[in-house]
Amino acid sequence: MMRFRIKAVDNAHCVSVCTIDAPNESDARRQIAEHGLQVISIARDIKLTFSSRKKFPLVSFSQELVSLLDAGLNLVESIDTLTEKEHNAGMRRILDQVRSRLLEGRTLSFAMEELPAAFPALYVATIRASEKTGAIREAVKRYVVYQKKLDVLRKKVISASIYPAVLCSAGLLVTLFLVGYVVPRFSSIYEDLGSEIPASSRLLMKFGQFLQANGVIALLGFLAIVAAIIYGVSRPAFRAAVVNGLTRIPAIGRQVFTYQLARLYRTVGMLLRGGTPAITALRMSTGLLSEALRPRLAHAIQSVAEGKSLTIALETDRLTTPVATRMLRVGERSGNMGEMMERIAEFYDDELDAAVDILSKLIEPLLMLVIGLVIGFVVVMMYFPIFELAGSIQ
Repeated sequence: MMRFRIKAVDNAHCVSVCTIDAPNESDARRQIAEHGLQVISIARDIKLTFSSRKKFPLVSFSQELVSLLDAGLNLVESIDTLTEKEHNAGMRRILDQVRSRLLEGRTLSFAMEELPAAFPALYVATIRASEKTGAIREAVKRYVVYQKKLDVLRKKVISASIYPAVLCSAGLLVTLFLVGYVVPRFSSIYEDLGSEIPASSRLLMKFGQFLQANGVIALLGFLAIVAAIIYGVSRPAFRAAVVNGLTRIPAIGRQVFTYQLARLYRTVGMLLRGGTPAITALRMSTGLLSEALRPRLAHAIQSVAEGKSLTIALETDRLTTPVATRMLRVGERSGNMGEMMERIAEFYDDELDAAVDILSKLIEPLLMLVIGLVIGFVVVMMYFPIFELAGSIQ
């Protein structure tokens, strides 16, 4: 992945400079074109940038910036203060670059746009829109609230999946212990007895003996599978495939769709309240949707650009629900679409909370039942020859 420094002009003939991460120059040009900009010049950016190994703490930075602005410091003084108190070299380098751009007379959004690894495009757009009205402090506050709400929703989904994951892991380890350690010892006892073993028990004994004889290979294979799963989860393509698979399950698919809509509406609503045009806000929110929904949003954006209302465009491309459609119409009539979209996101959040609670209450006992059946099957197959022998003695 390379970094390119690009100078581009938009439809309003405003020139901007930004840096973009891309595998090659043609892909960097494509990314710029997707944002409706025309490239003036493009060059490799070889400057040292913030290391991605440690993520820039954007929310805490924003909170501290708001506190300093509330205390009466101006923007340059606030950035100076944050730079002086920072001990991490990478973060200090970021703030130094922002401060130097401000001292050159550049805007805060221009300074942040040069550091996409630290300041995402959504954050930069929020700052840029607020600079036109002089309400930077309010915009930063709005972004902090937005990010916290997204984090709360994501943490609820993650916490709901932790217990089932732990339960499955514990059940798998117990099963492997029984099959790889206990079963081989039972098989040696049955060989000494010389009695006839049922086919299912014999198959289990052979599998246990195989695991015992090839324990190192089996362990390495198990670790390789775990590593492959962890690697897959870290890849966007794998996560997208999982999301697409979940959407095919009716009960879960509807909640996944609602989760994506909640993120979309909250993001667009925040941008609209900050003064960002509707088409720009929708384009910047495209990455929040799965690959399957992005063509719908692209078509909705095109419809809005052609003069259709936002409500009709989203409804036509099936990016609303009946409740959301009615609320959007009210928002259009009142001219308060940004706030209305955030209220829709809150409504979706409440719906998701209830769905997560119900699913967790259903999945946990089902998993315990499945794990109990698997372990019970292994135990019964181990003792089944003993039951047979006791029956023949009687």
